[in-house]
Amino acid sequence: MSGLFALLDDVAALVRLTASSLDDVAGAAGRAGAKAAGVVVDDAAVTPRYVQGLRPERELSIIWRIAKGSLRNKLLIILPVALLLSQFAPWLLTPILMLGGLYLCYEGAEKIWEKLSGHEPDPEAKDEAAAADPEGHERSVVSGAVRTDFILSAEIMVIALNEVAAEGFVSRAVILAVVAVAITVLVYGVVALIVKMDDAGLALAARDAGAVSALGRGLVRAMPIVLSVLSVVGIAAMLWVGGHILLVGADELGLHAPYALVHHVELLVHDATGALGGFLGWLTNTVGSAIVGAVVGALVVAVAHLVPRRRATGTGDHGHDSQDGQDPADASR
Repeated sequence: MSGLFALLDDVAALVRLTASSLDDVAGAAGRAGAKAAGVVVDDAAVTPRYVQGLRPERELSIIWRIAKGSLRNKLLIILPVALLLSQFAPWLLTPILMLGGLYLCYEGAEKIWEKLSGHEPDPEAKDEAAAADPEGHERSVVSGAVRTDFILSAEIMVIALNEVAAEGFVSRAVILAVVAVAITVLVYGVVALIVKMDDAGLALAARDAGAVSALGRGLVRAMPIVLSVLSVVGIAAMLWVGGHILLVGADELGLHAPYALVHHVELLVHDATGALGGFLGWLTNTVGSAIVGAVVGALVVAVAHLVPRRRATGTGDHGHDSQDGQDPADASR
């Protein structure tokens, strides 16, 4: 009998140890997730624009496919690569993250260039393409969303990794897996609620109760505005996050002046604005990062769009000259 009690004692001790470990993991995951909260907000703002214009009955399906792609990004690619790099080549994390930041700057700046230059995709042509090949259009939407999500997810996971860098390898892996699942569920749960809010509004508008019906009609009228605002916020978020990644990365690699300037202005605003100093200082840093993102993104867009155009023009001119050169010979014949 004493042996049985001893065994039960050991089991109870093991349960307490496991519960303590789970508490530690949950606490560390919570701290790591909180550090990445800014990027989580950006991810939630960026994603709804991908389902704009899709058939309402396909929205949740598309969001689910993007969420699965996001989870695959985090668990199957980013998590193992980040863990291995942090263990064997931690110096590579910053340059790789900066490449992702550069891509975000390009994405955000390109959206602005499309709006200002009038080169935005024609909604009617987009609708026609979607009608002609709905499955292909959905695959394109999902792949574009998952590609952008990859960069944001990498930022989230690296921020979380930095927060738990002192933990053991296995603990880091478990904590980052918890963060990956929790953040994906949070982001895409919120996105699903946002994009289906108009359907909820229609259901409420059909009710007999006057106040409930009015609320439903208000939701239906507000949702196009909300989605448009979120689209703008998403573009700004890409510039902000991309610019911030570049600033912090450059600082870590020894180029201190750009980040030091933004941080110096942030401190000046913080110290000069009293009770609102914390918020206004953060806003200053955010605007500074977005400006850096916009400038860098604009340079990448210029290279991506203008250089190929110049080459095409040069080829066209050469062809024109050759044609002109042939005319006299043709005339002499």
